[in-house]
Amino acid sequence: MNSNYKIFPNVKLGHNVIIQDYVIIGVPPKGFDPGEIETVIGDEAVIRSHTVIYAGNAIGAHFQTGHNVMIREHNVIGYNVSIGTHSIIEHHVKIGNKVRIHSQAFIPEFSILEDGCWIGPYVVLTNAYHPLCPKAKECLKGATIKIGAKIGANSTLLPDIVIGKYSLVGAGAIVTKDVPAYKVVAGCPAKVIKDVRELKCPYNLIEKPYFGSEYE
Repeated sequence: MNSNYKIFPNVKLGHNVIIQDYVIIGVPPKGFDPGEIETVIGDEAVIRSHTVIYAGNAIGAHFQTGHNVMIREHNVIGYNVSIGTHSIIEHHVKIGNKVRIHSQAFIPEFSILEDGCWIGPYVVLTNAYHPLCPKAKECLKGATIKIGAKIGANSTLLPDIVIGKYSLVGAGAIVTKDVPAYKVVAGCPAKVIKDVRELKCPYNLIEKPYFGSEYE
């Protein structure tokens, strides 16, 4: 570790954690004092420069961020999770094990990302059906991304939808309703176009590029 970062009280770091310049860990959220909420980051984490992690996060081993990542408070994040440069994770999000979130993604409050799912660059999840409604904060609910599902670049997901296990959302899709397991959806609004088990590798490197998983 170097000395050009700030760690607030009550932050517990695992073994062999690398923290780069200008990182801030344990920022107290509004209404809390410094150190009032415990923050835990597991072994072998790599926290790259200008990342900000608020207090109240519980993060597993082998976690890593790109540069300029923002992670708000009260999230539960599993092991082997990677969050790309300029991505934002809001508060009260649940992220499973072996999840990959690429650069400049936005994951809002009350979203659930299950084990092994993949979020492409510039993906936006939403959680408010009626922004600025006087009751908007009472019904916030992000999407649920089930085990092994993959969300293509520049996709937008509406609030409170479920992306089924091992499904694939095509790049640029606007997803307005639940996606069944193992299905490929594309378009605006997104519609089912095929089954992931029908997909072929265009380079003939593997027979079934999206079929089979350790979570099956």
